[in-house]
Formats: sequence, structure tokens, C-alpha cells
Amino acid sequence: MTSKDASQPVQKPGKNKTQARSAARLYAVQALFQMEQSDQSFDKVIVEFEDHRFGAVYDEDEYAEGDPKLFRKLVREAVNHQAKIDQMTDRALVAKWPIARIDPTLRALFRASGAELLESDTPVKVVINEFVDIARAFFPEGKEPSFVNGVLDHMAREARPEAF
Repeated sequence: MTSKDASQPVQKPGKNKTQARSAARLYAVQALFQMEQSDQSFDKVIVEFEDHRFGAVYDEDEYAEGDPKLFRKLVREAVNHQAKIDQMTDRALVAKWPIARIDPTLRALFRASGAELLESDTPVKVVINEFVDIARAFFPEGKEPSFVNGVLDHMAREARPEAF
């Protein structure tokens, strides 16, 4: 973000891209959650997020710009590969807690991260760190971030055994 006002810092392009990708991951989790709760199609939710969340300002709160390409890919691939991702997640969870019983926010997070693990070349460590950070945003006081880290490590070993 460049600025004509010299008092404003100029952000580095790499930082903007990283922030946009992080925002896209967060928005993908939110979109998948919304889809599950409302039975909306991914096309409708994608348009809604891109039109009303990416860079929007509401009550002086500004939403981050997201990377639309990554956002669309994560949402679509999470839906297209949901059965496979849910099976990977189930195998990472204890038998008494199948994916259907876990918090819907975590379910959306595992689906978005599973899509990125299966359908991208993003390094495994980056995927896990990014989605653990998202878990921290949703559950700042809980044990969920550690839980997410363990489940994603298991999922990553299954999705990309060559990375280990």
C-alpha cells in the first residue's frame, strides 16, 4: 500500500501478498461455516464475501483485502473434496469425536486447510501455522489451537507424506 502522505508507512509488496493470503484463509473458513449453517451454494457465498468483506469498512472496522484466487480455490476445493477431507479429519480425531460432533467452526477450518493441503504446493508448515493462527483468532482462550495443530499435522502426513 503506497501513500502520498509521507507520514504513512509504505508497506512492502511481499507483506501485502502474505496478508492477503492469510485473510483469504480466514475468509474461506468463515465462508465454509456460513455455507454449512445456511445451505448456500459456494458460488453465492464467494460473491457475497468478495463484494461485502474483502476490504470493506463497517462501523470504522476495516476488513482486510483477501487474495480472491486463493479464497475461491479453498472454498471450491473444500466443497469438491469434502468427503475425502472429512475422512482425513476423522482419521486424525479420536474415535469418540468424529467430525460431525466437533464445533462447526473447527469443521470449516479443517475443510479449508484440508483443501490447501490436498490441492496446493504451499509448504505444509505454512498451512499448519496459518490455520493454527486462525484457530487462535476464533478461540483465543481455549485449547483448540493445540488441538488444531495436532489434527493438521496428522492430516498433512496423510495428504503429503513426501513432505515428512
